[in-house]
Amino acid sequence: MNRSTSASGAHPDEPHGEGFASTLNWLRAGVLGANDGIVSTAGLVVGVAAATTSTSALFTAGIAGLFAGAISMAVGEYVSVSTQRDAERALLATERRELEQEPNYELDELTGIYRAKGLSAQTARKVAEELTAHDAFAAHAEAELGLRPDELTNPWQAAFSSAVAFTLGALLPLLAILLPPVTARIPVTFTAVAAALALTGSISAALGGSPRGRAVARVVLGGTLAMAVTYGIGQFAAGVGT
Repeated sequence: MNRSTSASGAHPDEPHGEGFASTLNWLRAGVLGANDGIVSTAGLVVGVAAATTSTSALFTAGIAGLFAGAISMAVGEYVSVSTQRDAERALLATERRELEQEPNYELDELTGIYRAKGLSAQTARKVAEELTAHDAFAAHAEAELGLRPDELTNPWQAAFSSAVAFTLGALLPLLAILLPPVTARIPVTFTAVAAALALTGSISAALGGSPRGRAVARVVLGGTLAMAVTYGIGQFAAGVGT
């Protein structure tokens, strides 16, 4: 059965191009940020709950951990992406200067890149000439550096996205520890966190195309281990303090 194609030759119902890859990267980053918020906050509040039944102490610890984690994630992401963007801008500036100073050499270089991809010398030269005539800077940036000058990552957007993802993840264990009766706090939190981690693991596996069972097992076991360790620490601290 034939399916219609777009003018570019790609099936309209199939994702193609850098835009889709960029979207996937953002989704993965969001899932990982939420996962960090779940695990770190769950470990914190479970540890505190093991040491005290004070709701105010749990709320204070949970809120403090949420804001500290979200800010830390945002700052870390901003610094990381800013550093990457500065490096990319420096590479693009060098490429632009080389195109202005040595256009013939750059054309030969672009031709060589397409020959290395399997094109014949004649076809590679024609492709290089046509791309150079259309937009030399964009053609060289993408072929040589793997960059699109108009699609560099925004560090502020990255920071905001990371903070939001972490916050949303952190809210689940915080609510799970505060809302149930005192005797049910720990079991409810363990159950809610395990379920949430199973979901993030499944989503992460789907985005990455990896086996879901293995991904879910990793994140659930890791999160459960973190809560078990902090619960033990809280119990020990409570015993020392009495």
